[in-house]
Amino acid sequence: MDFALSEEQQELAATVRALLAKRADPRVGTYDESLWQLLCEQIGVAALGIPEEHGGAGFSLFESMVALEEVGRSLVPSPLLSSLVTSEALLAGATAEARDELLPRLAGGEVGAFVDATGASTSVPDVVDGDLATVLVAATDEGLWSLDPAATTRTWTPTMDQTLRLARVEVDTSAATRIGEAAPAVERAALVGAAGVAALQAGTAARALEMTVAYSRERVQFGRPIGSFQALKHRMADMLVLLEMSRSASWAASYAVSGRAANAERLAHVAKAYCSEALASIAGETVQLHGGIAITWEHDAHLVLKRAHSLGQLFGSARAHRAAVPL
Repeated sequence: MDFALSEEQQELAATVRALLAKRADPRVGTYDESLWQLLCEQIGVAALGIPEEHGGAGFSLFESMVALEEVGRSLVPSPLLSSLVTSEALLAGATAEARDELLPRLAGGEVGAFVDATGASTSVPDVVDGDLATVLVAATDEGLWSLDPAATTRTWTPTMDQTLRLARVEVDTSAATRIGEAAPAVERAALVGAAGVAALQAGTAARALEMTVAYSRERVQFGRPIGSFQALKHRMADMLVLLEMSRSASWAASYAVSGRAANAERLAHVAKAYCSEALASIAGETVQLHGGIAITWEHDAHLVLKRAHSLGQLFGSARAHRAAVPL
């Protein structure tokens, strides 16, 4: 199979990239509500994979992943992943009435968060955008629930990677509305989350290689740009190989999960495992090849390194996904 973006998908990626390049500042390190609304209003990123009957654009999950890769490239905080996981969980496990109520809100740009509290106590750690969400969906052993954000205790959790926002959420179903079945929602959220993080990782890896190549052309040592030294050329070529393999794995997983293919679970595990380790390697090389400037706050290399470590754990580590690959 030829994994290549269609002309429309390439245009989508270019449009998201251009807007983020113009309006996003990765060094701010906090969620920019105005930027998120701009992405939703001008491009409709939150609505891409939501069916038209629920107020969405009627494309597929794959288009959402294309946009997510560009978000990863930009290094800016964004609730696209959490809202995407929430919408897919609703499509998989919620009743028709609940989908009619909640999906149009997500398509319109409200931030969503999905809480997997199955087999857990009341407090669930590490919920992505859990304290920002106005559409808060929780899965427990008793079913799928819509939580009232105003009546739910949510505590922001500090993170090393400031572009990733996590929170502890106390799930109290006594004041919640049961909206469906938990099992299909949890299963779908896990698959979409793994594939979505792989897309973010592929985008971040692309940004890391771009900044490294650009720096190697500007930095002069011994009267020559350091990019002209053969040893550094080889190292950047290795980074490119890791990037291209990551992108292929990410696209394969996104396509399979989007189309609910029989091998979707396997490809999602493979993509998350490979992209996690590839980005860790690329981030390390980015710091090494930039030298001392890479460990200053003024340069974006530290953002790549932090994101590599945080995304490597989000929705499962590389080791966990390798162990879960169906034989």
